[in-house]
Amino acid sequence: MLTLGDLLEALTGTKPDWATQVITEADIDSRHVIPGSLFIALPGDRTDGHDFVSQAFAKGAVVSIIQREIEVERSEEKPVYILDFRDLEAVLREINNLGGQINPESRFCILVENSLAALQKMAGSWRRKLDLTVIGITGSVGKSTTKELIAEVLTQRYRTLKNPGNLNNEIGLPLTLLSLTEGHEKAVLEMGFYIPGEIAFLCELALPRIGVITNIGTVHAERAGSQEAIAKGKSELVQSLPPDPEGVAILNIDDPLVRAMASQTRARVFYYGTDPTADLWADEIEGLGLEGIRFRLHYKNETLYVKVPLIGRHSVHTVLRAAAVGLVEGLTWEEIVSGLRSSSVQLRLVAVRTENGALILDDTYNASPPSTLAALNLLEELEGRKVAVLGDMLELGPYERQGHEIVGVRAAEVVNELVCFGERAKIIANAAREAGLPEGAVVEMENDQQVVDFLRPHLGPEDVVLVKGSRGMYMDRIVAALEAPR
Repeated sequence: MLTLGDLLEALTGTKPDWATQVITEADIDSRHVIPGSLFIALPGDRTDGHDFVSQAFAKGAVVSIIQREIEVERSEEKPVYILDFRDLEAVLREINNLGGQINPESRFCILVENSLAALQKMAGSWRRKLDLTVIGITGSVGKSTTKELIAEVLTQRYRTLKNPGNLNNEIGLPLTLLSLTEGHEKAVLEMGFYIPGEIAFLCELALPRIGVITNIGTVHAERAGSQEAIAKGKSELVQSLPPDPEGVAILNIDDPLVRAMASQTRARVFYYGTDPTADLWADEIEGLGLEGIRFRLHYKNETLYVKVPLIGRHSVHTVLRAAAVGLVEGLTWEEIVSGLRSSSVQLRLVAVRTENGALILDDTYNASPPSTLAALNLLEELEGRKVAVLGDMLELGPYERQGHEIVGVRAAEVVNELVCFGERAKIIANAAREAGLPEGAVVEMENDQQVVDFLRPHLGPEDVVLVKGSRGMYMDRIVAALEAPR
């Protein structure tokens, strides 16, 4: 188990004998602190974690990382020691002198130059003490579902940790690493990308042995630049892998930018996709609507027919990634298929009903051109009058017009009615009209309440309604307003 001594060792290179307090978890939100926690006080634009250190200690935290001097509530029963690491020689002397003073109720503030840098240093140090395999995942679309399904497959045999939610950045990933214990055998870590060098830094902390790349799209192009720049940033994962045979890069053969990453890694390359030249490939892919997908898997001389509860034909790539990791890690097909069929994998698309019986496909978590096209493909598979409520797709940078136009053209092929919400979504509406969707079948709205007021009396029990847009459009409010009371 992670202890105070391990944290101090990360900063000093020595582990005091007296620092045996167990660290149960690490958190940056005092509201989530549990007894035994490490609380990291991070300064922010709106709130400053330093203002909540006393609250964290009151909830049971034993250590807090701080980067400025603060006043902390203390008592004789629960003394608080402030260890100032800005003067390393002095703090080492203080640590050596504390041996006889510490009681189980003692708490510690570790004062450093930068709280985030200290968190990252501790996380990297702890990871290096553990003997386990890390699977890193990155790509433009599908990272989270891939992470969930890979973890489900590996859990069939191994004790596996995954980063919760979308804790995939320079803060979230170190927090996840500090949750590892000696009992974990595998860790499945999603890695986000916003700027060059970010994934390389996360790999330096996590030391992945297996790297999985989903695809390269235009997500975050506003910040990252061109699609090629995004590919270069994502490729940092495969560049960081150890050489063959220890390292394995699992690459999407159907995506040219991902396929080309084979030349940038020393690891063994394992291709997946729908191309028969891949190591693992699928064909006869059949969408079963909300009941999942059915397809045929090919690996070496083996062929398997598989049905899984993931929604949409595009989900076959998610399945292939999880199966590929299972094969690389030596699982049997029985174990792999059992994991693939698990109903516990969290899907972001949720189906709900309105009061008058219309089926709402709630895919409001986020949106990009590839994910919106996939959602429209799913809508096409379903029976009924098809309605798409599409909002702005944000952060597309130079691909903004092209991305929205592509979605508009595909919507015209699929839907009976298109409702667009937002300034950028006007591009979708215009493209849909130009692609042949009748003028009367395209509706443009200025805000979410207008969308609700239009849809509420307009939908019937035969309607299937896709609601999708970027998180910043708050389109979940539309679904919440339309969903029937439970």
